[in-house]
Amino acid sequence: MEYTTLGNTGLEVSRICLGCMSFGSSGWREWVLDEDEGRELIERAIDLGINFFDTANIYSLGESERVLGDVLAEYDRDWPVVATKVYNDMDPDNPNASGLSRKAIEQELANSLDRLGMDTVDLYQIHRWDDDTPIEETMRALDDAVRRNQVRYLGASSMWTHQFADALHTSDRLGLDRFVSMQNHYNLTYREEEREMLPFCAGKGIGVLPWSPLARGFLARPHREFLDTARGSFMDSDDHMSRRVATYRANGGLEINERVEELADEKGVTMGQLALAWVLHQDEVDAPIVGTTSVEHLEQAVEALDIRLSRSQLSYLEEPYEPVPVNGHA
Repeated sequence: MEYTTLGNTGLEVSRICLGCMSFGSSGWREWVLDEDEGRELIERAIDLGINFFDTANIYSLGESERVLGDVLAEYDRDWPVVATKVYNDMDPDNPNASGLSRKAIEQELANSLDRLGMDTVDLYQIHRWDDDTPIEETMRALDDAVRRNQVRYLGASSMWTHQFADALHTSDRLGLDRFVSMQNHYNLTYREEEREMLPFCAGKGIGVLPWSPLARGFLARPHREFLDTARGSFMDSDDHMSRRVATYRANGGLEINERVEELADEKGVTMGQLALAWVLHQDEVDAPIVGTTSVEHLEQAVEALDIRLSRSQLSYLEEPYEPVPVNGHA
């Protein structure tokens, strides 16, 4: 396993972050692993040297956090780096169970820590931007959580760059703890983050943790087979996530998929490994978040760290890309 520091912090994280959206309850999403299967994957990740785990309160409505916490309780707590998130609606009957108000942050953080079985979470991230709460209120509440030793580092996820800049400026202006990481939507078939967010993060020393580095599986198999999978069928349904697979297929995406298949065959690796290797070759990226329901695919993801791509191979994979609508901020 390779390790790196997260942005300008001294926090050492594995270059593969295990995304835990796939663990919790199949009652939440049919492709989610229940507890015993999730435990097997988390334990194998630890065996492989992965020390970075990303979850969220919304994943299986808290069950992902509980499963992760139960497994990690059996290991040295000082070793793993645990990240979770806040923002999404945890209770439709409670108007304060979502968003980034002080009340929502404080109660949802307490609930997350309880499910994780931890006194302190290493990285606490806002899952999206909250248009209804002043950023000053959000940043003060997050700073208080750091000062109470409930949180070690603060992070953010997909938003417009001007919003992220506003949050950082607010923290600096008020003398508050600031965000150290950005978890954003980024892969070979969705590169809109290269326009503003990635250069901004590089200039500010912000760690970058891409979600969906394999385009939700679109880059892990030939596009002609993708829609036959459970994830592909779900994404092509009448659901807001279906717009993402449409984005991946559009404006060069099908040709990129074919080039990934071609180059993977030449190098004797899987398509998923090659697509992940491309993300790992991007200078701004610290650790892509890899979600999986297969031990085999997890092991392959770790092996992708050893794949070397030349400048000409990187250019060949990138060349068909054309701009697509911004996706993932909602």
